Amino acid sequence: MLKEASLIGLYGCDFYRILQNCISLSNRTEWMKMKDNELKADERLAALLKWLNLYFLEKPFTFELASGDASFRRYFRIFQEEQSFIVMDAPPGKEDCRPFVKIATAMQRLDLNVPEVLASDIEDGFLLLTDFGDEQYLDVLDAGNVDALYNDAFRALLKLQKAAVPADLPAYDYDLLISEMCLFGDCLLGDYLSISGADDLEETFELLAQSAMQQPAVWVHRDFHSRNLMRTHQANPAILDFQDAVCGPVTYDVVSLLKDCYISWPDERVNHWLRSYYEMLLEQRIVDVDFDVFRRWFDLMGIQRHLKAAGIFARLNCRDGKPTYLKDIPCTLKYIHDVSCRYPELENLAILLRKKIMPAMNAALSSF
Repeated sequence: MLKEASLIGLYGCDFYRILQNCISLSNRTEWMKMKDNELKADERLAALLKWLNLYFLEKPFTFELASGDASFRRYFRIFQEEQSFIVMDAPPGKEDCRPFVKIATAMQRLDLNVPEVLASDIEDGFLLLTDFGDEQYLDVLDAGNVDALYNDAFRALLKLQKAAVPADLPAYDYDLLISEMCLFGDCLLGDYLSISGADDLEETFELLAQSAMQQPAVWVHRDFHSRNLMRTHQANPAILDFQDAVCGPVTYDVVSLLKDCYISWPDERVNHWLRSYYEMLLEQRIVDVDFDVFRRWFDLMGIQRHLKAAGIFARLNCRDGKPTYLKDIPCTLKYIHDVSCRYPELENLAILLRKKIMPAMNAALSSF
């Protein structure tokens, strides 16, 4: 168990005073159980606590780890008196806070419910944000409330897609679409499953990229799904993780929502929601094609997104030592397979999945 003198030796009297100031009695015991090398290794936490202490003017506060994500960012929840806040820790050199601040400001102007940046230290990678609680859509969605919650999400998404796209928003262009799909061959087939087949996908990638490029270009959140939407009592939903927003295909975000990597729904419900959103887009004159064309855009966009997602999930395991996302790969593969079976030009992809990739993935997970 760490003694007070040991903590003082690690960080000095100032840091120990801050630590005592901000950690509640209930949490202090757990901190004292940490080993010297664990505290010493987390120099960013020490810097974060010092920065927070300046912001809160040495008034007592408590904190807890709120979440990590697929990037190098992590989030803490801060409690002071009857208020709570979220602080983002984005290590410089690995993450850049500036896009988050820029996109948050732009989305607030569109009357979207996104976190307000209350304080920032861009150079050190710290942001203090408003807290929307812990009710992710993923945790609260069920058959009884999904229509209402998705309708709220549709209204928010429509605000985004009918807005003028900033001239400096990065483009979701052909090269980016192709490079994302290459993660499927490189990281999933090659690095994780050690099977061949990536070379047979070039024509498929070309077809999917060209379909995406044919669509109207709008604001694209890029991860508009159940883990990044929070249920709120006012202005539902709150929207998170928007810093990678781009200008790109109109179906991308609705695919992210309706063909979510983390939760799936019967085809009949998905078809109903998709037509409802299509009608909204028609009314706003964002699209001017018939539903069959829009549905094809949606289906092919979904394959592109799920190829990318499966590749990223494999990369998180192989490169970053984060195996948690491996369990989400079978859902993405099923989406790809089921949609591929509907289109003759994607028959080779469906066969490759059915005969080689899905059996290999099931075998890998069974021994995991």
